[in-house]
Amino acid sequence: MTTLFSVHCPSCGVDDTRVADSRTAADGAAVRRRRHCPECGYRFTTFERLEEIPLCVVKSDGRQEPFDRVKIESGVRAASKGRGIDDAALASLVAEVEDTARLAGPHVSTTQLGVAVLERLRTLDEVAYLRFASVYKDFDAAADFHREIELLTKADERSRRVGALPSGEEMIAAD
Repeated sequence: MTTLFSVHCPSCGVDDTRVADSRTAADGAAVRRRRHCPECGYRFTTFERLEEIPLCVVKSDGRQEPFDRVKIESGVRAASKGRGIDDAALASLVAEVEDTARLAGPHVSTTQLGVAVLERLRTLDEVAYLRFASVYKDFDAAADFHREIELLTKADERSRRVGALPSGEEMIAAD
C-alpha cells in the first residue's frame, strides 16, 4: 500500500498536512482520511482508492475493446432464462469470470471469457450450459448438441468417480 507523505493544503498550499483520522469507506474499497493543516488550521478529507488497470478484450479478428461486464451478464441471463437460477448466483458467476479475466492480465481473449463462463455454468445449471454453448460454439445441427451432452455426461461421471468413496463391498474385494 502506498502512503501519501505530502498532501498539499487546499487552502494555503503548504506541503505537509497531518492525518487526524483514517477509516475505510465504500465497503472497504477506499480509505477516508481526515486531514488538517498545521499552518492555517484548515480541515479537509481525502480518499485513497485502488486504481484498476483497464481490462481489454481481444476479439477473434484481432480487434480490441474494453471489457464490458454487462455483455457477460446478458449472455448468462439469456442462457439461464426460465431456469430458476437466482440473481445472486448469476451475479456471483459474472464476478468470478471478471476476476479470472483480471488475474490473467490486461488483455483477455473472447475464447478465455467463453471458456470461463462455460466452466461455471456447467456446475450451476446444465441446461443453461447447453444454451450458452450452442451460441458460443456456434451449433448448427442436432449432432452438435448430442456431442456436447456426451461430453457433459462423461465429465459428470469422472467427477463422481473422483469424489466417490468406495463402498464396503468394494473395499473388501480390494483386500
